[in-house]
Amino acid sequence: MDGRQMGALLSKLRRERGMTQGQTAELLHVSAQAVSKWERGQGCPDVSLLPSLAGIFGVSVERLLTGDLAPETADGGNMKRLKFYVCPDCGNILTVTGGGEIHCCGRKLRPLEARHADADHSVRVQEVEEDWYITFEHPMRKDHFFRFTAWVGTERVLLVRLYPEQGGEFRIPQLRGGKLYLCCSRDGLFEVRI
Repeated sequence: MDGRQMGALLSKLRRERGMTQGQTAELLHVSAQAVSKWERGQGCPDVSLLPSLAGIFGVSVERLLTGDLAPETADGGNMKRLKFYVCPDCGNILTVTGGGEIHCCGRKLRPLEARHADADHSVRVQEVEEDWYITFEHPMRKDHFFRFTAWVGTERVLLVRLYPEQGGEFRIPQLRGGKLYLCCSRDGLFEVRI
C-alpha cells in the first residue's frame, strides 16, 4: 500500500463526488485535518474506516488499498464471453459480458466454468407450439437442484430461475443459434447444445 497513491485516489474520488474534506470527515467522524493528511500522502486512514470510505466513494476496499482505479480492458461486451456468477450466501445470479470484479454479500465471486452436460445433467427437448419444452430427471431437492437455466445467443440472454421442489420441466421460446446452460446447486454449470 502506497500512502501517496491512496491519498491521490481519495482526493480524486472526493472531488468527483463534489464533496469537501470537511463533508468527508463528517461522514467518517474524523477531523478535516485527518482527511487532508490522508490526501497528501502523509498518513493513511485507520483500517476500520476503509469499508466506510469504500461505501462513500463507491469503490472496493481493495481498490482503495492499491490506490488504483485503472479500468478493465474494454471488450465491447461480447456475448461469446458471457460469464455466470452465483453468490453462495444469498443465491443471486449475476452475468457479465466483459471484465471486472463481481462482488455480492461481501465476497468476490468467481465465474462458473461450464462443462459439457453429463448423463446426470442432461435434458430432453421437444418443440411445443412456439416454445421448447425441456424436461430433465435431475433432483429438485432443497440440497440439490438446478438453480437456473439460461439460453445464450449472439445478441440476447434468456435466464429462467428454477426452484427446489419444482417439477423437472420448463419452457422457453424457440431461439436459434445459441447454447443452453444449466446450473446445478452442487455440481456447477453445464452446457447443452439444442
